[in-house]
Amino acid sequence: QVQLVESGGGSVQAGGSLRLSCKASGRASAIYVMGWFRQAPGKGRDLVGDITWSGGVAAYADSVRGRFTISRDSAKNTMSLQMNSLKPEDTAVYYCAARLGGTWEYWGQGTQVTVSS
Repeated sequence: QVQLVESGGGSVQAGGSLRLSCKASGRASAIYVMGWFRQAPGKGRDLVGDITWSGGVAAYADSVRGRFTISRDSAKNTMSLQMNSLKPEDTAVYYCAARLGGTWEYWGQGTQVTVSS
């Protein structure tokens, strides 16, 4: 089992920045990939980006590439999402997730990000 706890989030005006963090515990050493998802009201949960736990290689959705940066500190079992140049359409509940293999098995509780115009 892996437990994930997010922190950060909140409200910001368009163009502003926010930083989210996700702390992993339990079988954190078995994590293969961690990622950030988001879910806007009335919409599905979409992958924002992910990062390989060992190599730290990140990939991003087209909608956030160049504005968001994912990083990880495997020694501290933490992953962060730095969000810059935020837009109202970035408003959503953001979730961190982890997979040990091919499926996203573990999820955080979610944290709200609200961007006002």
